[in-house]
Amino acid sequence: MAHGGENAGETGAAGETGGVRRSRLLDYAEPGRAGPAAAPAATSEPLISDDAVVRARHEGAVLLGEFRRTAVLVPTDEDGAPLVGDLGGIRWIYAFSHESALARFAMARGEGGREWPYQRLLGARLLDAAVPAAGVPCGVALDVGTEGEGVLFPPVTGIVPEEAAVDAGRTADADATVDTAVGVRG
Repeated sequence: MAHGGENAGETGAAGETGGVRRSRLLDYAEPGRAGPAAAPAATSEPLISDDAVVRARHEGAVLLGEFRRTAVLVPTDEDGAPLVGDLGGIRWIYAFSHESALARFAMARGEGGREWPYQRLLGARLLDAAVPAAGVPCGVALDVGTEGEGVLFPPVTGIVPEEAAVDAGRTADADATVDTAVGVRG
């Protein structure tokens, strides 16, 4: 059973392909692209099957829900503020699912010999309170430095509060943004 409505197979101005809204985050993930205007040419077949989209949305929602309910380790600086990194105009709060993931991160930074203070916070608290408090576009990077395990929770509708979402008011389909953004592993 095909979904996607009357636009299936067409590439629209908003970056829709095969009835599936293309996340603007892909513009950041693919630096060589010039944005939605550089979207691939229209084809008669959707680039992503409807079943794959449904599966990705479900997996993204499960992953986000699990993160929101889980206490994670957030390393802090000398002042007790969360340790962050800036990349591509977005501030990323570092969070780790367990101490060994934090240790791998410390070793990757060449700082494995020092003690790393951290706070234990619920993922929901990071997304709902810490991200908006940053005052700049901010997301959460989980298990950075753990190959194949890292996950990004970017500042987009459906992940962070609307006032902190960089795409607030620009997309009608927050679910498409969530499934495109959350499942970033590697």
